[in-house]
Parts: sequence; C-alpha cells; structure tokens
Amino acid sequence: MHAFDSVLPWDMMAFMFSGLWSLVSLAVYAYVAFCLYTIAKKTNTENPWLAWIPIANIVLACQIAGKPWWWVFFFFIPIANIVFAILVVWKIAEARNKPGWLGILLIVPIANLVIFGIIAFAD
Repeated sequence: MHAFDSVLPWDMMAFMFSGLWSLVSLAVYAYVAFCLYTIAKKTNTENPWLAWIPIANIVLACQIAGKPWWWVFFFFIPIANIVFAILVVWKIAEARNKPGWLGILLIVPIANLVIFGIIAFAD
C-alpha cells in the first residue's frame, strides 16, 4: 500500500486549490497594502510603511480618514467592522477628493478591490 492510495481525488484537488487560494490571498493583500501605501503618500500621512503591517494598516487607514486610533477595535466586532470600514473608506475617498459614496461599494465583491485602486491612482 502506497502513501497516496488513501488520498481521494477531491482531497488532492482541495490541496492544490488551497495553495492557489493562498497565492491569491497574498496577491490581494499586497495590492490593498500598495494602494493604502500610495494613498498615505499622496495625503502626506506619516509612516506610510504601516500599510504593509497587519492591524497597523487599519491604524494608518484611520489616520488618513482623520479618525482616532482606537477605532481599530471596532474592526474586530462582527458587522460593526463592515460599517466602520465603510465610514473609514468614505473619509479616505474624501481626503483624496473622490466621492465619499465609493466607500459603500466595499460591500460589493470585486468592486471593493477596484475602489482602492480608484482612490489610490486616479487623479
């Protein structure tokens, strides 16, 4: 009996796709971090490198939005985190002279990624 005899085909596919999913997740994180870094640079916010550090990037987003640092705690509360993320992105969009309602599009899949790009790179 070989080691792979007990592995079912869908188990192998799940393993392959989980690796792909990890790469996609890392790519999305890098994209959002780069967008936040660019936004911080364009708004002259101190320490734009915080965009690359988990949780610290939320602090940076709150700074760009002009909100207090302790708003980070709201991002750990289910459902409230969605509301506060929309509020923060709304203010970030306004800081970049974009319409604030773009923040509402965070709840739309795929559009939520495009929004960060629009806020960061459209002038």
